Amino acid sequence: MLMNSLVKYSKTALNYSGAIRQMAYIPKNRLDGKVAVVTASTDGIGFGIARRLALEGAKVVISSRKQKNVDSALAKLKEEGLTAAGLVCHVSKKEDRIKLFDEAVKAFGGVDILVSNAAANPAVGSVLDADEEAWDKIFDINVKAAYLLAKESLPHIRKRGGGSIVFIASIAGYQPFDLLGAYSVSKTTLLGLTKAASQQLATENINVNCIAPGIVKTKFSAAISASKESEEAALSTIPMKRLGKVEDISGVAAFLVSDDAKYITGETIVAAGGMPSHL
Repeated sequence: MLMNSLVKYSKTALNYSGAIRQMAYIPKNRLDGKVAVVTASTDGIGFGIARRLALEGAKVVISSRKQKNVDSALAKLKEEGLTAAGLVCHVSKKEDRIKLFDEAVKAFGGVDILVSNAAANPAVGSVLDADEEAWDKIFDINVKAAYLLAKESLPHIRKRGGGSIVFIASIAGYQPFDLLGAYSVSKTTLLGLTKAASQQLATENINVNCIAPGIVKTKFSAAISASKESEEAALSTIPMKRLGKVEDISGVAAFLVSDDAKYITGETIVAAGGMPSHL
């Protein structure tokens, strides 16, 4: 019995030690006083980014197209003692985008950070096989809404004396995926939007950067890990031989919106396990 107790205690201690090590690298107060708006942030990469920013001290406003998703994500954040608000937002609807920023001002006093994460991909196929309706929807959500969110966030960020805008693109923006042709082109467009917007805002203490995630294990990429064959095919393209984790992206986002990245603007950071990333 004594031996069993010692083994149980050792396992508990190891688990606790592992948890401490996992949390130790997160700077707890790096984003104190900051207010962040993160779109499409109740699951996957978006939720991971919102949670990481909150862990570092930011107050976060999350959003989703469905109220139940907002409620569930808010409950998870608040269970951890994190400061968050949330609401339904279809990023293609102007009134919803305006409400998103109004909620940040109402709940937390302003906006310092925008992370534009919302994306859609209603069609699978090569780029020139996409029909006009699918093309329009992809660009409406992935590009036009991202542009409008950035534009509409500016008055709020300027009131705070500066801040950060981060667009979430994809490795597919550099190396198009054949079955995600139109989606890939939309993500390439975000690389250009990042460059152009950063040049315009460079003297206003507003940094504009972009993250290009590789293949990250989320619901959005569930088809890739649905079978052993498809996952192995994906892993064959990744030098690190593993799929990305949400934490691989959220840490990059937290860095880019912190003062540690104050002299970085107009850049796209690729977090893709070594996948090729040159246009």
